[in-house]
Parts: sequence; C-alpha cells; structure tokens
Amino acid sequence: MTTTTDVRPGTSDASGRLPGAWGLGLRRGGLELRQFFRQRDQVVFTFAFPVVFLFLFASIFSNDVKGAGITASQLYVPAMMAAGIMSTSFQSLGISIAIERDEKVLRRLRGTPMPPAAYFFGKIWLVLVTGALETAVLLTVGTTLYGVDLPSDPGKWADFGWIFVLGLTACALLGIAISSVPKSGKSATSVVVLPFLVLQFVSGVYIAVDTIPDWMLNIGALFPLKWMCQGLRGVFLPDSAKVLEQAGDWEFGRIALVLGAWCVGGLLLCLLTFRWKNRRDG
Repeated sequence: MTTTTDVRPGTSDASGRLPGAWGLGLRRGGLELRQFFRQRDQVVFTFAFPVVFLFLFASIFSNDVKGAGITASQLYVPAMMAAGIMSTSFQSLGISIAIERDEKVLRRLRGTPMPPAAYFFGKIWLVLVTGALETAVLLTVGTTLYGVDLPSDPGKWADFGWIFVLGLTACALLGIAISSVPKSGKSATSVVVLPFLVLQFVSGVYIAVDTIPDWMLNIGALFPLKWMCQGLRGVFLPDSAKVLEQAGDWEFGRIALVLGAWCVGGLLLCLLTFRWKNRRDG
C-alpha cells in the first residue's frame, strides 16, 4: 500500500521544505498576471493608451523630417515604445504597490513565511510580460501603419534586447521606490503620473529632440526615459536620423552606462525607501 502526499502550490513539499524565493516568485508572478488580465478595463487602457497617442501624434505630424530621411510618424514609434515600457513598469508598479500598501496587502504578506524577494520577483514577471506585449503591439502598429522597418542586422536586435531589459529593470526599480512617496493609495496616481508626464515631454517622446531646449534635454538626460527613446531610435530608424540627436549620434555606449547606473541606483533607492506598512501604521 502506497501513500500519496498532496502538495499545494506555495506550501512545503513532501520533505517538509518550503519552496525557495525563486519558485514562489514564479507562482506569485502567475497570480499577478491572472489578476491583471482579469481586469479587462485596466488591460484595454494599459495597451491602448500609447497606441492612441501614437496614432494622434503620427496623424498630426506626418510630414518628412528635413535632413533625417524619415517621417515624423516614424520618429514617434520608438519614442512611444520607450514610453510604453516605462508605463508598464514605473507607472504601473508605483501606483499598484502604493495601493496594496494602503490596503494592508503588503503588511499581510510580510507576516507570512513567504520570502520578501518572492513578492518582488512576482512583480518583475508582471512588468516583463506586460512590457513585452506593449512593445510588440506598438512595433506591430509602427511597421504596418507608419513604415518603420524591422532591423536586418542581428546586432541591432541585440541592442534592442539589452535596451529593453536594462530600461525595464531601471524603470521598475524606480516604480518600486516611488511607491513609498504617496501618503495613501488614493494619491498614488497623482504622485506617480505627474513626473512620468513631465519626463515624456523633456525626453523626446511627444516633442522632437531637435526642438527641445538644451536645458530641458539635460534634465531629461538625468533619467532613463530619454536614453531609452534614443536607443530605440537607433535600433529602428536609419543612421541618417542621427542628426536629430543632441550629440548627433546614437551613443549606445553611454545609453548602456546610464541605464546600468539607474539599475544600481534604483536598487539602492528601493533598499533605502521601501516600506511594508503605511506611515500612519508606524
């Protein structure tokens, strides 16, 4: 006669050992994704927002860009892709974590045997999947409606890969850090959306880089979004469009350094500022 043991996800296995942070993080990520896709209005708004803005700006500004060999519509595609990546990471995490803290979800999770790292691994899976889907949607729209060519050089796709990973990581860490700023879940949207909106204007998302004052570009250069926009333009636009950049070049090396530095700095900010409880709870 044999005995079978029913092991439920998230509980100890047959040997009595608890799953590790990585295994629990995978399960937590699956839960985060299920919760996200069950909220249909949130899904539609998340994926439609940058597409609608791309359509509006590309329709209003559709003329050829003088001396760059591209149209204004094509210029907006990589910029909106960068904004979409930041939206699904920085904005999404900054708001959702603040709300979960206010509703004491974080406090309850902290009181369970689950390793704290598993919670963050779950969030990483959420932003990775939603960020990849957002990018795929915008790239599909850009190639089918606005004549953006997919790179034929494998090196360009390698550049796209590290820009996506470093940019998403940096923005996600900044989102986790800024989630501690709002005093309540109700104020989280205002606190998070305002800096994100300002960054889009000074980083070359809504306005072409060559028309933004240098002092504004210098402010934008302090944050990841400007470099994500520049890097994705370097991947999906011809080299003739380099003339539009502030330095007249794609500067992939500097992009890697800045985004890498923000990954390290964002992690330090999270370690220094993240709280499991609201300020009023002590």
